[in-house]
Amino acid sequence: MSDSPRTGHDPDRGRPAGASRRLFLRGAGVTMALPWLESVPAWGLTPAGAATAPPKRFAALFMGCGVNPDHWWAKGSGETMELGRCLESLAPLRARINVVNGLFNRRANGVGIHPGQTGNILSGASLQKGAELKGGISIDQMLAQHLGEATDQPSMVLGCEQPITGYHETNFSMAYSSHISWQSATSPVPMEVYPSLAFDALFDNRGSKRNRSILDRVREEAAGLERTVSAADRAKLDEYLTSVREVERRVVPMRKDKAAGDARADAAGRPALTMPRPANGLPEDIREHMKLMCDLLALGFQTDRTRIATLLLCRDISGLFYPFLNVSAAHHGASHDDHSEAYLRVTQLYVGQLAYLASRLEAMPEGAGTVLDNTCLLFTNSMWSGSKHDASKVPLILAGGLGGTLQTGRVLDFRDRGDDRRKLCSLYLGLMDRMGVKLDRFGDADTRLEGL
Repeated sequence: MSDSPRTGHDPDRGRPAGASRRLFLRGAGVTMALPWLESVPAWGLTPAGAATAPPKRFAALFMGCGVNPDHWWAKGSGETMELGRCLESLAPLRARINVVNGLFNRRANGVGIHPGQTGNILSGASLQKGAELKGGISIDQMLAQHLGEATDQPSMVLGCEQPITGYHETNFSMAYSSHISWQSATSPVPMEVYPSLAFDALFDNRGSKRNRSILDRVREEAAGLERTVSAADRAKLDEYLTSVREVERRVVPMRKDKAAGDARADAAGRPALTMPRPANGLPEDIREHMKLMCDLLALGFQTDRTRIATLLLCRDISGLFYPFLNVSAAHHGASHDDHSEAYLRVTQLYVGQLAYLASRLEAMPEGAGTVLDNTCLLFTNSMWSGSKHDASKVPLILAGGLGGTLQTGRVLDFRDRGDDRRKLCSLYLGLMDRMGVKLDRFGDADTRLEGL
């Protein structure tokens, strides 16, 4: 157990003053960050010795190709908010969400369909056609640039579908369809799609003992910690370790699947990302893949391993199939019949991932509240209608209170406001303000969203 240099490498050494001091369990080739415990300072100390406020966190979840527009609606507020069928999985979280209608990304309009509507969904930047990529830094990476030094991972960039290469008929690179996180105008952030690698990165799991349970390797330090913390913290610690063991149990077989996928790719003389699922080593069941990535993101936030994340649930022009939903077409094809019951079920599947992640964070105690209280989850799509490729407004949901700075339980409607008052990037400016990153301009916006 360590929150100081005395048991090995100090992850806080060399960090700016005020950066969090956090509790770790260490074993052979593994570093396991722990969640907030009332018995120990989890985020740092003020000069007077009192614990600081919990950190604020931001994550963006993305679904491509639009939603079922007939059933994406909400009315009312708080616990009595009425939700359309697309959003019904969020019913237990009514008081913890904001359904935001009518925002749009100006520079995704009038440029053609798909890549030009997706590559700037988190940046609002103009995208360049042709061989040279040019767009803008995304909100998650802007936050990571300003806040990332406080955590071991400045950001977590996850995905559930491999990127694709080449060009769309509009002459935009398919890189724009495959990535939502951009570290600069010309460089997307490499996205981790393999749960086993995301798990290993989260727990700094490396070396020859990588296939041995991380909990077995930290067992001695965990037992020592249990003897020193309060009874309430022992219960929290047991719950956390049980959660990690459950995630690890699901990840271990996927480590073998990835190795087999890499071997198949080598034998075929082609990159694994060009091979179909599951030959490429990705989980065959996309539901399990999404759930695992949500669990890993939740653990990253709970342990303060990172405070910034993106999760690309499916890319634009997605090729994912949903036989378990009785949907015969692949995602992109199904979106062209977006008013159908089939695409309603697809939309519900993706909104359900937001509901699952938000519920996981809501179940994690932190200070006087929960991790969700200190987080903003943003769920969005590159367009409203897949049949019309309509990006004149985007479906958008926010979940979490961002440290008490964001009122929840509301339906916010910007559809009847002028274009200058419904910019997606104005929302981003307002969210970054609440996280202590104040910019004069971001993307196409230099004003904050009114009424946020």
